[in-house]
Amino acid sequence: MTSAARPSLAIVLKGYPRLSETFIAQEIAALEQRGFAPLIVSLRHPTDQHRHPVHERIKAPVMYLPEYLYQEPLRVLRGWWRARKLPGYRQARRQWLRDLRRDFTPNRGRRFGQACVLAAELSSDINWLHCHFLHTPASVTRYGGTMRGLNWSGSAHAKDIWTTPNWEIAEKLDDCRFLVTCTQSGAQRLKELAPSPERISLVYHGLDFAHLPATPTTQRPARDGSSEPVIILSVGRAVPKKGFADLLQALVLLPQDLQWRFVQLGGGPLRPSLIAQAKQLGLAERTSFIGGRPQQEVFAEYQTADLFVLASRIAEDGDRDGLPNVLMEAQSQGLACVATDIAAIPELIEDGVTGVLTPPGDIAALAKALERLIRDPALRARLGAAGQLRVREKFSFEAGVDRIAALLRNAA
Repeated sequence: MTSAARPSLAIVLKGYPRLSETFIAQEIAALEQRGFAPLIVSLRHPTDQHRHPVHERIKAPVMYLPEYLYQEPLRVLRGWWRARKLPGYRQARRQWLRDLRRDFTPNRGRRFGQACVLAAELSSDINWLHCHFLHTPASVTRYGGTMRGLNWSGSAHAKDIWTTPNWEIAEKLDDCRFLVTCTQSGAQRLKELAPSPERISLVYHGLDFAHLPATPTTQRPARDGSSEPVIILSVGRAVPKKGFADLLQALVLLPQDLQWRFVQLGGGPLRPSLIAQAKQLGLAERTSFIGGRPQQEVFAEYQTADLFVLASRIAEDGDRDGLPNVLMEAQSQGLACVATDIAAIPELIEDGVTGVLTPPGDIAALAKALERLIRDPALRARLGAAGQLRVREKFSFEAGVDRIAALLRNAA
């Protein structure tokens, strides 16, 4: 690993780079601009075929820990042998055994093995650890930091807040020096569990407008679905919480006289089943499932679409969205948005003012909202303009990253 400056901050991520985590990459790039020289520590290797432009701007070296311990047994053994000689090893081992008794899973063992490698291989120049996500990355950070005698902080987002056991969240919040989270609903839940609620800060991700594609200067065509199809766009990983299955069911309910075309961007495990569902519902000719794409291609789709929709819902395991960046991205391009009234989405979209909200899982209401906006291009233009103004006034990226940079400097 080489870098223009010796890293003093290690940022622990579940995977890097990832197309679905632009908000993390833009934060790292901005921290570099503010004088930080981070080391990126990734628990998993990349699987996406593309990269965003922001990944090219990041200069930080990357350390990949063993994704599965059996894949690099000698490295894990060397890491454990060196880690067991560190002053905080016994305390970290006690932490891990206590956690293992309450969560006896292979994943828990893997976290400790990764932490041993992290602690053993970290340069002595690293004096602070910061992680993204409160579940697996925070565990590796906590165990490894304890071994090395390093303080740590974190960022919590969505799934990690709602699916991590309460006891684990409370103990991690008691151990970390500070934690930021990106939604008011998430901050409220964490403060209820935190022994020291003052350590929790609300910091919206926002958009890095300086590096986004320019906003279109020409108006969108006033298509009303009568003779020319209205293009409906949705962006997100094909996972249960995104509600794509609900969205396809809503599209079936649209009147036969309406002309429309649906485009979905994003990879994910449910993508094959969504393609099969669309075919079963008779929607194959009107739907396109494009897969994961780099940011410039995603924004090209925003600019050619007429309407954006995200049918988020709470998954069976409790997983849910926080404040999806794709909604802010769509609004930044003046695109009218339909979304569900869930999680932190109402913190961005005011129903009837800056977009349209429907109850999660209410397929009939979603279909009704889509029909209304397909038929009314003037309403789409008004909501798109209002949403664009709100996201630029209230969700700028600069203020949030300045806050995170200040927290890191003050804590260190």
